[in-house]
Amino acid sequence: MLRIVHTADWHIGQSLRGFSRDAEHRAVFAELTALVAEREVDALIVAGDVFDSQNPGGEAQRLFFDLLAGLHRARPTMTTVITAGNHDAAGRLEAPGALLERFRVHVIGNVARREGKIDIRRHLIPLADAWGEIAAHALALSYPTAACLPPFSSSDATGSPIVRAVSELYGELFESAAPLRAGLPLIATGHLHVAGGVESEGAERRILIGGEHAVPAGMFQGRDAAYVALGHLHRAQDLGAGVRYSGSLFPLSATEHAYRHGVTLVTLKGAETRIEHIPLTRPVPFLRLPEHGALRLDELSDRLAALDLDPALPTDKQPFLAIRLAPEGLAAGFRAEVDRIVESVPVRLVDARLAVSAESEPMADTVAPLVRLAERDPEDMFRRAFEKRYGRPPEPAHLDAFHHLRADL
Repeated sequence: MLRIVHTADWHIGQSLRGFSRDAEHRAVFAELTALVAEREVDALIVAGDVFDSQNPGGEAQRLFFDLLAGLHRARPTMTTVITAGNHDAAGRLEAPGALLERFRVHVIGNVARREGKIDIRRHLIPLADAWGEIAAHALALSYPTAACLPPFSSSDATGSPIVRAVSELYGELFESAAPLRAGLPLIATGHLHVAGGVESEGAERRILIGGEHAVPAGMFQGRDAAYVALGHLHRAQDLGAGVRYSGSLFPLSATEHAYRHGVTLVTLKGAETRIEHIPLTRPVPFLRLPEHGALRLDELSDRLAALDLDPALPTDKQPFLAIRLAPEGLAAGFRAEVDRIVESVPVRLVDARLAVSAESEPMADTVAPLVRLAERDPEDMFRRAFEKRYGRPPEPAHLDAFHHLRADL
Protein backbone atom coordinates (compact mmCIF):
# COMPACT_ATOMS: atom_id res chain seq x y z
CA MET A 1 0.00 0.00 0.00
CA LEU A 2 1.18 3.52 -0.82
CA ARG A 3 -0.24 6.73 0.62
CA ILE A 4 0.25 9.93 -1.39
CA VAL A 5 -0.82 13.46 -0.51
CA HIS A 6 -1.52 15.62 -3.56
CA THR A 7 -1.49 19.39 -3.08
CA ALA A 8 -0.87 22.44 -5.27
CA ASP A 9 -1.15 26.20 -5.58
CA TRP A 10 0.46 27.23 -2.32
CA HIS A 11 1.29 30.73 -3.62
CA ILE A 12 3.74 31.41 -0.82
CA GLY A 13 4.43 35.14 -0.54
CA GLN A 14 0.98 36.17 -1.72
CA SER A 15 -0.61 39.33 -0.41
CA LEU A 16 -4.29 40.13 -0.81
CA ARG A 17 -5.06 43.82 -1.24
CA GLY A 18 -1.77 44.53 0.50
CA PHE A 19 -2.39 42.13 3.40
CA SER A 20 0.33 39.49 3.89
CA ARG A 21 -0.71 35.83 3.95
CA ASP A 22 2.47 34.63 5.71
CA ALA A 23 0.73 33.88 9.02
CA GLU A 24 -1.89 31.81 7.20
CA HIS A 25 0.79 29.88 5.36
CA ARG A 26 2.59 29.12 8.60
CA ALA A 27 -0.62 27.84 10.19
CA VAL A 28 -1.69 25.65 7.28
CA PHE A 29 1.83 24.28 6.79
CA ALA A 30 1.88 23.22 10.45
CA GLU A 31 -1.37 21.33 9.85
CA LEU A 32 0.00 19.75 6.67
CA THR A 33 3.11 18.60 8.53
CA ALA A 34 1.00 17.01 11.27
CA LEU A 35 -1.18 15.38 8.64
CA VAL A 36 1.64 13.56 6.83
CA ALA A 37 2.84 12.15 10.13
CA GLU A 38 -0.62 11.14 11.35
CA ARG A 39 -1.59 9.48 8.05
CA GLU A 40 1.88 7.92 7.60
CA VAL A 41 2.19 9.43 4.14
CA ASP A 42 4.76 7.87 1.80
CA ALA A 43 4.86 10.60 -0.85
CA LEU A 44 3.90 14.26 -1.17
CA ILE A 45 3.23 15.70 -4.63
CA VAL A 46 3.05 19.47 -5.11
CA ALA A 47 1.64 20.25 -8.56
CA GLY A 48 2.96 23.74 -9.17
CA ASP A 49 2.64 27.37 -8.05
CA VAL A 50 4.76 26.94 -4.96
CA PHE A 51 5.37 30.69 -4.87
CA ASP A 52 3.10 33.55 -5.84
CA SER A 53 5.74 35.29 -7.96
CA GLN A 54 8.79 34.34 -9.97
CA ASN A 55 10.97 36.42 -7.68
CA PRO A 56 9.84 35.45 -4.15
CA GLY A 57 11.07 37.48 -1.22
CA GLY A 58 13.29 36.25 1.58
CA GLU A 59 10.42 35.51 3.97
CA ALA A 60 8.57 33.48 1.32
CA GLN A 61 11.66 31.39 0.65
CA ARG A 62 12.21 30.91 4.39
CA LEU A 63 8.64 29.64 4.75
CA PHE A 64 9.22 27.16 1.92
CA PHE A 65 12.49 25.76 3.25
CA ASP A 66 11.24 25.68 6.85
CA LEU A 67 8.28 23.62 5.62
CA LEU A 68 10.51 21.15 3.76
CA ALA A 69 12.68 20.75 6.86
CA GLY A 70 9.62 20.23 9.06
CA LEU A 71 8.13 17.66 6.69
CA HIS A 72 11.38 15.71 6.65
CA ARG A 73 11.54 15.68 10.44
CA ALA A 74 7.93 14.55 10.68
CA ARG A 75 8.24 11.85 8.02
CA PRO A 76 11.90 11.09 7.17
CA THR A 77 11.04 8.28 4.72
CA MET A 78 8.59 10.37 2.69
CA THR A 79 9.45 11.28 -0.90
CA THR A 80 8.44 14.81 -1.94
CA VAL A 81 7.94 15.72 -5.60
CA ILE A 82 7.57 19.42 -6.45
CA THR A 83 6.89 20.81 -9.91
CA ALA A 84 6.97 24.43 -11.10
CA GLY A 85 3.77 26.26 -11.99
CA ASN A 86 3.18 29.30 -14.15
CA HIS A 87 3.81 31.57 -11.13
CA ASP A 88 7.18 29.93 -10.42
CA ALA A 89 10.55 30.58 -12.03
CA ALA A 90 11.36 27.00 -13.00
CA GLY A 91 15.13 27.44 -12.99
CA ARG A 92 15.15 29.23 -9.64
CA LEU A 93 12.88 26.62 -8.07
CA GLU A 94 15.02 23.66 -9.08
CA ALA A 95 18.39 25.35 -8.44
CA PRO A 96 18.88 23.80 -4.95
CA GLY A 97 17.79 20.39 -6.26
CA ALA A 98 21.08 18.59 -5.59
CA LEU A 99 20.89 19.61 -1.93
CA LEU A 100 17.16 18.93 -1.54
CA GLU A 101 17.44 15.42 -2.95
CA ARG A 102 19.47 14.50 0.14
CA PHE A 103 16.20 15.06 2.02
CA ARG A 104 14.18 13.01 -0.52
CA VAL A 105 12.82 16.18 -2.15
CA HIS A 106 12.77 16.21 -5.96
CA VAL A 107 12.10 19.52 -7.73
CA ILE A 108 11.20 19.50 -11.43
CA GLY A 109 11.41 22.73 -13.41
CA ASN A 110 11.85 22.83 -17.18
CA VAL A 111 11.71 19.72 -19.34
CA ALA A 112 15.12 18.03 -19.27
CA ARG A 113 16.42 16.77 -22.62
CA ARG A 114 19.54 14.98 -23.80
CA GLU A 115 20.40 15.12 -27.49
CA GLY A 116 16.87 16.28 -28.23
CA LYS A 117 15.14 13.49 -26.29
CA ILE A 118 13.48 13.78 -22.91
CA ASP A 119 15.75 12.74 -20.05
CA ILE A 120 13.10 10.51 -18.55
CA ARG A 121 15.16 9.63 -15.50
CA ARG A 122 14.90 13.28 -14.47
CA HIS A 123 11.09 13.19 -14.69
CA LEU A 124 10.36 9.63 -13.49
CA ILE A 125 10.70 9.50 -9.70
CA PRO A 126 10.36 6.23 -7.74
CA LEU A 127 8.00 6.28 -4.76
CA ALA A 128 8.76 3.88 -1.93
CA ASP A 129 6.29 2.40 0.54
CA ALA A 130 6.69 2.17 4.32
CA TRP A 131 9.06 -0.80 3.92
CA GLY A 132 11.32 0.98 1.46
CA GLU A 133 10.10 -1.00 -1.56
CA ILE A 134 9.42 0.93 -4.78
CA ALA A 135 5.62 0.76 -5.12
CA ALA A 136 4.92 3.37 -7.82
CA HIS A 137 6.50 6.12 -9.91
CA ALA A 138 5.69 9.81 -10.24
CA LEU A 139 5.87 11.17 -13.78
CA ALA A 140 6.56 14.82 -12.96
CA LEU A 141 5.94 17.63 -15.44
CA SER A 142 5.73 21.33 -14.68
CA TYR A 143 3.76 24.05 -16.44
CA PRO A 144 4.50 23.49 -20.17
CA THR A 145 6.15 26.65 -21.46
CA ALA A 146 6.79 27.13 -25.16
CA ALA A 147 10.42 26.13 -24.64
CA CYS A 148 9.28 22.78 -23.18
CA LEU A 149 7.03 21.83 -26.09
CA PRO A 150 7.96 19.94 -29.24
CA PRO A 151 7.92 22.03 -32.46
CA PHE A 152 4.44 23.08 -33.51
CA SER A 153 2.83 24.91 -36.39
CA SER A 154 -0.60 26.47 -36.73
CA SER A 155 -0.67 25.36 -40.37
CA ASP A 156 -1.25 21.77 -39.25
CA ALA A 157 -4.64 20.13 -38.94
CA THR A 158 -7.64 21.81 -37.33
CA GLY A 159 -7.60 22.61 -33.63
CA SER A 160 -5.07 24.30 -31.42
CA PRO A 161 -1.44 23.53 -32.33
CA ILE A 162 -0.49 24.22 -28.71
CA VAL A 163 -2.94 21.64 -27.36
CA ARG A 164 -1.55 19.12 -29.83
CA ALA A 165 2.00 19.96 -28.74
CA VAL A 166 1.10 19.50 -25.05
CA SER A 167 -0.51 16.16 -25.87
CA GLU A 168 2.60 15.11 -27.80
CA LEU A 169 4.79 16.13 -24.86
CA TYR A 170 2.80 13.95 -22.47
CA GLY A 171 2.79 11.15 -25.03
CA GLU A 172 6.58 11.28 -25.24
CA LEU A 173 6.87 11.24 -21.45
CA PHE A 174 4.55 8.25 -21.00
CA GLU A 175 6.22 6.34 -23.83
CA SER A 176 9.70 7.00 -22.43
CA ALA A 177 8.60 5.98 -18.94
CA ALA A 178 7.00 2.67 -19.95
CA PRO A 179 10.20 0.54 -20.10
CA LEU A 180 11.37 1.81 -16.69
CA ARG A 181 8.16 1.37 -14.71
CA ALA A 182 8.46 -2.38 -14.18
CA GLY A 183 4.67 -2.58 -14.28
CA LEU A 184 4.24 -0.36 -11.24
CA PRO A 185 1.46 2.28 -10.95
CA LEU A 186 2.16 5.70 -12.41
CA ILE A 187 1.17 9.04 -10.86
CA ALA A 188 1.32 11.82 -13.47
CA THR A 189 1.39 15.52 -12.67
CA GLY A 190 0.33 18.60 -14.59
CA HIS A 191 -0.01 22.33 -14.08
CA LEU A 192 -2.44 23.52 -16.73
CA HIS A 193 -6.11 24.09 -17.37
CA VAL A 194 -7.97 20.92 -18.28
CA ALA A 195 -11.32 21.43 -20.00
CA GLY A 196 -14.23 20.94 -17.62
CA GLY A 197 -12.39 22.37 -14.64
CA VAL A 198 -14.13 25.22 -12.81
CA GLU A 199 -12.10 28.44 -12.62
CA SER A 200 -12.20 31.01 -9.83
CA GLU A 201 -13.36 34.38 -11.14
CA GLY A 202 -10.37 36.69 -11.42
CA ALA A 203 -8.04 34.33 -9.55
CA GLU A 204 -6.50 32.01 -12.13
CA ARG A 205 -5.10 33.12 -15.43
CA ARG A 206 -5.79 31.16 -18.59
CA ILE A 207 -2.25 30.01 -18.91
CA LEU A 208 -1.88 27.57 -21.79
CA ILE A 209 -0.12 29.39 -24.59
CA GLY A 210 -1.72 29.53 -28.00
CA GLY A 211 -5.25 29.93 -29.30
CA GLU A 212 -6.82 27.61 -26.71
CA HIS A 213 -6.17 27.70 -23.00
CA ALA A 214 -7.54 24.28 -21.98
CA VAL A 215 -6.47 20.77 -22.90
CA PRO A 216 -9.13 18.05 -23.12
CA ALA A 217 -9.43 15.70 -20.15
CA GLY A 218 -9.25 12.84 -22.64
CA MET A 219 -5.57 13.69 -23.17
CA PHE A 220 -4.79 11.60 -20.08
CA GLN A 221 -7.01 8.66 -21.00
CA GLY A 222 -5.33 5.55 -22.26
CA ARG A 223 -2.02 6.64 -20.71
CA ASP A 224 -2.15 3.94 -18.03
CA ALA A 225 -1.90 6.42 -15.17
CA ALA A 226 -3.34 5.38 -11.82
CA TYR A 227 -3.86 9.04 -10.91
CA VAL A 228 -3.24 12.48 -12.46
CA ALA A 229 -2.33 15.17 -9.90
CA LEU A 230 -3.20 18.58 -11.32
CA GLY A 231 -2.50 22.12 -10.21
CA HIS A 232 -3.58 25.62 -11.33
CA LEU A 233 -7.32 25.68 -10.54
CA HIS A 234 -7.88 26.58 -6.90
CA ARG A 235 -11.08 24.62 -6.42
CA ALA A 236 -10.70 20.95 -5.45
CA GLN A 237 -12.47 18.97 -8.17
CA ASP A 238 -12.54 15.61 -9.93
CA LEU A 239 -12.54 15.47 -13.71
CA GLY A 240 -13.10 11.71 -13.83
CA ALA A 241 -10.87 8.70 -14.47
CA GLY A 242 -8.52 9.64 -11.64
CA VAL A 243 -7.79 13.15 -12.98
CA ARG A 244 -8.07 15.67 -10.14
CA TYR A 245 -7.25 19.17 -8.97
CA SER A 246 -6.36 19.23 -5.28
CA GLY A 247 -7.16 22.94 -5.05
CA SER A 248 -5.33 25.51 -2.96
CA LEU A 249 -4.79 25.33 0.80
CA PHE A 250 -7.00 28.32 1.64
CA PRO A 251 -8.87 31.05 -0.28
CA LEU A 252 -6.53 33.07 -2.47
CA SER A 253 -9.18 35.53 -3.62
CA ALA A 254 -12.58 36.81 -2.55
CA THR A 255 -14.27 34.55 -5.09
CA GLU A 256 -12.97 31.42 -3.33
CA HIS A 257 -14.49 31.96 0.12
CA ALA A 258 -17.05 29.16 -0.30
CA TYR A 259 -14.59 26.45 -1.46
CA ARG A 260 -13.73 23.42 0.68
CA HIS A 261 -9.97 23.89 0.65
CA GLY A 262 -7.64 21.07 1.57
CA VAL A 263 -5.46 18.32 0.14
CA THR A 264 -6.11 15.01 -1.55
CA LEU A 265 -5.04 11.68 -0.06
CA VAL A 266 -4.47 9.02 -2.72
CA THR A 267 -4.12 5.45 -1.52
CA LEU A 268 -2.81 2.80 -3.91
CA LYS A 269 -3.60 -0.74 -2.81
CA GLY A 270 -3.03 -3.35 -5.47
CA ALA A 271 -5.02 -2.31 -8.54
CA GLU A 272 -7.29 -0.08 -6.44
CA THR A 273 -6.90 3.71 -6.24
CA ARG A 274 -8.78 5.42 -3.41
CA ILE A 275 -9.16 9.21 -3.41
CA GLU A 276 -10.08 11.21 -0.30
CA HIS A 277 -10.42 14.98 0.08
CA ILE A 278 -9.05 16.09 3.44
CA PRO A 279 -10.26 19.59 4.43
CA LEU A 280 -7.77 21.85 6.19
CA THR A 281 -8.61 24.34 8.91
CA ARG A 282 -9.05 27.79 7.44
CA PRO A 283 -6.46 29.95 9.25
CA VAL A 284 -8.54 33.13 9.01
CA PRO A 285 -12.28 33.50 8.33
CA PHE A 286 -13.24 34.78 4.88
CA LEU A 287 -16.56 36.58 5.16
CA ARG A 288 -19.00 37.81 2.55
CA LEU A 289 -21.74 40.32 3.38
CA PRO A 290 -24.37 39.33 2.64
CA GLU A 291 -23.75 35.62 2.06
CA HIS A 292 -26.14 35.80 -0.90
CA GLY A 293 -27.56 38.73 -2.80
CA ALA A 294 -26.74 42.33 -1.84
CA LEU A 295 -27.27 44.78 1.01
CA ARG A 296 -27.99 48.49 1.10
CA LEU A 297 -25.20 50.79 2.22
CA ASP A 298 -27.30 51.96 5.18
CA GLU A 299 -27.43 48.33 6.40
CA LEU A 300 -23.67 47.84 6.43
CA SER A 301 -22.96 49.18 9.94
CA ASP A 302 -25.56 46.90 11.54
CA ARG A 303 -24.30 43.86 9.60
CA LEU A 304 -20.74 44.51 10.73
CA ALA A 305 -21.81 44.98 14.35
CA ALA A 306 -23.68 41.65 14.21
CA LEU A 307 -20.37 39.89 13.50
CA ASP A 308 -19.45 40.63 17.13
CA LEU A 309 -15.71 40.60 16.50
CA ASP A 310 -13.12 41.18 19.21
CA PRO A 311 -11.78 44.72 18.66
CA ALA A 312 -8.37 43.59 19.97
CA LEU A 313 -7.83 41.09 17.15
CA PRO A 314 -4.33 41.50 15.68
CA THR A 315 -4.26 42.32 11.99
CA ASP A 316 -3.12 38.87 10.86
CA LYS A 317 -6.08 37.29 12.70
CA GLN A 318 -8.72 39.66 11.41
CA PRO A 319 -11.23 38.14 8.96
CA PHE A 320 -11.09 39.06 5.30
CA LEU A 321 -14.27 40.71 4.11
CA ALA A 322 -16.01 40.96 0.75
CA ILE A 323 -19.08 43.18 0.40
CA ARG A 324 -21.82 43.16 -2.24
CA LEU A 325 -23.92 46.33 -2.35
CA ALA A 326 -27.26 46.97 -3.96
CA PRO A 327 -26.88 49.80 -6.51
CA GLU A 328 -30.12 51.56 -5.63
CA GLY A 329 -29.55 54.97 -4.06
CA LEU A 330 -25.75 54.84 -4.14
CA ALA A 331 -23.79 58.01 -4.85
CA ALA A 332 -20.77 57.90 -7.17
CA GLY A 333 -18.33 58.10 -4.24
CA PHE A 334 -19.81 55.25 -2.26
CA ARG A 335 -16.44 53.53 -1.78
CA ALA A 336 -15.20 56.27 0.53
CA GLU A 337 -18.27 55.77 2.71
CA VAL A 338 -17.68 51.99 2.77
CA ASP A 339 -14.09 52.56 3.91
CA ARG A 340 -15.25 54.95 6.63
CA ILE A 341 -17.74 52.43 8.01
CA VAL A 342 -15.36 49.47 7.87
CA GLU A 343 -12.30 51.16 9.37
CA SER A 344 -13.70 50.94 12.90
CA VAL A 345 -14.26 47.19 12.67
CA PRO A 346 -11.48 44.54 13.01
CA VAL A 347 -11.78 43.20 9.47
CA ARG A 348 -9.64 43.40 6.34
CA LEU A 349 -11.70 44.64 3.41
CA VAL A 350 -10.48 42.96 0.22
CA ASP A 351 -13.44 43.31 -2.12
CA ALA A 352 -16.31 45.82 -2.28
CA ARG A 353 -18.43 45.94 -5.37
CA LEU A 354 -21.93 46.38 -6.67
CA ALA A 355 -24.18 43.40 -7.18
CA VAL A 356 -25.15 44.08 -10.77
CA SER A 357 -26.72 41.96 -13.46
CA ALA A 358 -24.61 40.76 -16.34
CA GLU A 359 -26.26 43.33 -18.57
CA SER A 360 -25.55 46.28 -16.28
CA GLU A 361 -22.56 48.58 -16.49
CA PRO A 362 -20.58 48.70 -13.22
CA MET A 363 -20.16 52.04 -11.48
CA ALA A 364 -16.76 53.70 -11.46
CA ASP A 365 -16.15 52.90 -7.77
CA THR A 366 -16.52 49.14 -8.26
CA VAL A 367 -13.32 47.53 -7.03
CA ALA A 368 -11.84 45.30 -9.72
CA PRO A 369 -9.07 42.82 -8.93
CA LEU A 370 -5.62 44.34 -9.43
CA VAL A 371 -3.24 42.36 -11.63
CA ARG A 372 0.48 42.93 -11.40
CA LEU A 373 2.53 43.10 -14.59
CA ALA A 374 4.42 39.96 -13.50
CA GLU A 375 1.11 38.09 -13.43
CA ARG A 376 0.09 39.05 -16.95
CA ASP A 377 0.14 36.32 -19.56
CA PRO A 378 2.78 37.41 -22.13
CA GLU A 379 0.61 36.14 -24.96
CA ASP A 380 -2.35 38.16 -23.74
CA MET A 381 -0.17 41.29 -23.65
CA PHE A 382 1.07 40.53 -27.18
CA ARG A 383 -2.51 40.15 -28.42
CA ARG A 384 -3.53 43.45 -26.82
CA ALA A 385 -0.51 45.31 -28.22
CA PHE A 386 -0.99 43.85 -31.70
CA GLU A 387 -4.67 44.75 -31.81
CA LYS A 388 -3.99 48.27 -30.54
CA ARG A 389 -1.30 48.79 -33.16
CA TYR A 390 -3.02 47.22 -36.17
CA GLY A 391 -6.70 47.37 -35.26
CA ARG A 392 -7.21 43.63 -35.62
CA PRO A 393 -6.29 40.50 -33.63
CA PRO A 394 -3.10 38.62 -34.51
CA GLU A 395 -3.35 35.73 -36.93
CA PRO A 396 -2.01 32.22 -36.13
CA ALA A 397 1.23 33.01 -38.02
CA HIS A 398 1.83 36.02 -35.78
CA LEU A 399 1.26 33.90 -32.67
CA ASP A 400 3.66 31.25 -33.97
CA ALA A 401 6.35 33.88 -34.49
CA PHE A 402 5.73 35.28 -31.02
CA HIS A 403 6.01 31.88 -29.32
CA HIS A 404 9.17 30.92 -31.20
CA LEU A 405 10.75 34.26 -30.26
CA ARG A 406 9.67 33.83 -26.63
CA ALA A 407 11.13 30.33 -26.52
CA ASP A 408 14.53 31.72 -27.62
CA LEU A 409 14.69 34.34 -24.85
